Amino acid sequence: MRWTKRIPQLFRRRELDFDLDEELRFHIEHNMLDLIAQGMDPIEARTAALRAFGGMEKMREECRDVRGTHWISDFWQDVRYGIRTLVKDRRFTILAISALALGIGAATVIFSAIYGVILNTFPFRDANQVTSFGIVDLDHPRGDREFLRFDEFLYFREQNHVFQDLSGEFGGFNSSPVTYTTGTSTYQFDADYLSVNSFAFFGVNPLLGRLPTEEDVKAGAPPVFVIGDKLWARQFNRDPSIVGQSFTLNGIPTTLVGIMPPRFRWAWVDVWVPFSLEAGTDAVDPNLARRFMYTVGRLKPGVSIKAAVADLDVVAHQYAAIHPNQYPKRFTVTAQSLADRVLGGFKTLLYPLIAAVALLLLIGCSNVANLLLARATVREREVAVRASLGAGRGRLARQYLAESCVFALAGCVAGCSLAWIGIKLLVPLVPYNAFPQEAVIQLNAPVLLFALGATVITSLLCGVIPAIQTLRGDLQPKLIGSGKGSGGLRHGKLRSGLVIAEVAISIVLLVGAGLTMRAFWQTVNLDFGFDPSRILSMQLAFPRGVQHTAEEQGLIFRRVFDRVQNLPGVVAASISISIPPFGGNSTNIDILGKPHSEDWTSMFDLCSEGYFDTMQLRLLRGRVFSRGDMDSAKHMAVVTQAFATKYFADSDPIGQQISLKIFDEFPDLKGAPFQIVGVVSDLKNRGIRQTPAPEAFVPYTVIASGGSVILVRTAIQPDAMISAIRQTVWAEDSNLAVVNPQTIEAALERDVFAFPKFECAVFAAFGIIGLALVVIGVFSVMAYTVSLQTRDIGIRMALGAQQRDVLSMVLRNGMLLVATGVAIGLAGTWALKRVVANMVFGATASSPSVFVVVAAVVMAVGAAACYLPARRATRVDPLNALRHD
Repeated sequence: MRWTKRIPQLFRRRELDFDLDEELRFHIEHNMLDLIAQGMDPIEARTAALRAFGGMEKMREECRDVRGTHWISDFWQDVRYGIRTLVKDRRFTILAISALALGIGAATVIFSAIYGVILNTFPFRDANQVTSFGIVDLDHPRGDREFLRFDEFLYFREQNHVFQDLSGEFGGFNSSPVTYTTGTSTYQFDADYLSVNSFAFFGVNPLLGRLPTEEDVKAGAPPVFVIGDKLWARQFNRDPSIVGQSFTLNGIPTTLVGIMPPRFRWAWVDVWVPFSLEAGTDAVDPNLARRFMYTVGRLKPGVSIKAAVADLDVVAHQYAAIHPNQYPKRFTVTAQSLADRVLGGFKTLLYPLIAAVALLLLIGCSNVANLLLARATVREREVAVRASLGAGRGRLARQYLAESCVFALAGCVAGCSLAWIGIKLLVPLVPYNAFPQEAVIQLNAPVLLFALGATVITSLLCGVIPAIQTLRGDLQPKLIGSGKGSGGLRHGKLRSGLVIAEVAISIVLLVGAGLTMRAFWQTVNLDFGFDPSRILSMQLAFPRGVQHTAEEQGLIFRRVFDRVQNLPGVVAASISISIPPFGGNSTNIDILGKPHSEDWTSMFDLCSEGYFDTMQLRLLRGRVFSRGDMDSAKHMAVVTQAFATKYFADSDPIGQQISLKIFDEFPDLKGAPFQIVGVVSDLKNRGIRQTPAPEAFVPYTVIASGGSVILVRTAIQPDAMISAIRQTVWAEDSNLAVVNPQTIEAALERDVFAFPKFECAVFAAFGIIGLALVVIGVFSVMAYTVSLQTRDIGIRMALGAQQRDVLSMVLRNGMLLVATGVAIGLAGTWALKRVVANMVFGATASSPSVFVVVAAVVMAVGAAACYLPARRATRVDPLNALRHD
């Protein structure tokens, strides 16, 4: 209650001060009249009254202190004074705010990733309760079985005592697409089949429409589905009228009942189809009967993961007793939160960045502390004067902290602005599979609160050191020092130590950045054995519900392919069953006339005659396939150089015959010999990190169903061809869907280059920020050192020192600090080189060239930061310097 009464006093200060002055004046005049009545002269009586009162100003302060709000007014006064001093010293202000903004901005960007991905991963209701569990074979503990059969799912749902409910799904993550037919065209969407209770289980309301209910999945009910915001925008241009309409999915009219919000991306699909959990549903739904469902449960309030494991273990053993053939002899149940289940890869990616941003904050804090310390050194005489006028040490310390808060808040605003820009640049670089698509990295209220908290902490850390250094000891000697501070040399060691620490820490950051750049450069410049530029890959999806024989599918596929390869802009095209360099099929092989005891293996591809032109593989011996070879389905093969080297090192492979065991499942091809007619150059065929494996290419027509992938090399940008290819496919058959058209370059960018590119960009940014902070630190310290040594420099020049001597002296002093920091940083980083390399994707520990380049860059930047203060020192006028106070 007392504080609520005092708060209005803050807004009535002038009125209260006026009343106070009137009251004090009344008491003084009353005392003066008493003295005059005793016979004292009026002037002497007034003087005596004032002397007895103790002074007006002192009494005013004591009366104001009684109000209990003086500390607020003092703080506000300190803030206004701090603003004036910071505006006056613009160079210091700009450097300090820049240093703090860079550190706060980098920390805020990383925290936005931590909050959005780790702390707020899913948009589900009480997401921390959603739990993943699995069955582990104790004799072969290579992984959990997290998928349950339909009847097994129902049993766990009914018998457990720890979950509020269970959700089951199958078909997500591109494993069960649906085709959408408009009559003139067909599209394929990624779909997930969700148990109908799952929508209430997750607790996410739709943007439009409603969620599926039990009534929608009863026998005879019209089928329904919901779609995501991403598909709604891409395919339907956010048209709200589509809710309630019927769409032909997999040949069946299905009603769209709802549109989910952007953050609902369960199973990373665009379409969700509900299914019933009524017992016996799997008996009438073949699709459900042969599926395993990924299962998650929602813990009851107060139930721990450990308690859930114990209960589920009992349920699992009960079910295993009923169905012993479905479980291993010895097993147990494990469980973890859904967030922990899916965030392992992102945490591995994030840990190096957290370490890097911690180093940046250390550099930033030491930088600002150094600036404040240098500035406090200059102001020592001012502090001594204020102390001699009655200011206590606590009052002076509050002044320093108030000034720290002023520029810290300015740094916070600038840092948040930089963080907003950084997030916009960072998010597109995050690898596609790094974290769940439900997570969102953005600048929101919790992130801004973190930035404010980091600002408060850094301002305290930065402000306390100079305040203690300036206020400790006897202030009297400082009163008689020069106006530029008499304690410059006394504080010089601490400032120098902070500069050395900044440089050493920046070396660690820059070595990490150098390793990431080197690893990324090596990755993007790998020799794939083929030119991946301007190659478009796609698959065709045949209509559901329409039965085609393998021969009919093969004929349709060939007709579509002939149309595509004749399109304007197509340089070469091919049919295949795999997309290099991501791997393909492997098979055991035999070579006629060459007995062997060990297994001989080779990669294997079915392709058309244009494959080698499309991939731009070099013909080394013999010939490649012709159109006639395809039409007659000749049993011939083209092999790679690795194949020829491994299996025909001492003979000519041309004319040799091989058999491919992968064909043993086809009666007409079992044991059939394929004659080698050509040898081509190697290509990456089992990922980019592995050396090319032996590979054999066979005409795709030897199998009636043919290939499944069309590869097209274009003369223009491949993406511009997608629409024309779709129209060409629909001209052949409007029920065909072009599936996942993408360039090999885009696939490489997403699946191969994304991680090293992300780390390279972030570490490079952090390295540049660290380097900028070093420049600020070295420049500011040298500038203040030159300022403190103005008189000394003037004396030297008056005694005959040349400008080059002064320049050399200042540069030598500054470069000594930089060189010491570089040496310490290199030694520490080299000692921890394996730790640093393990934190960087694809980096190697022994990269001495990176250390050399980093040292050279930091020395060069340090020299540039020292040069300007040194050049300024050479322009000191000896006459003015000798008069310098």
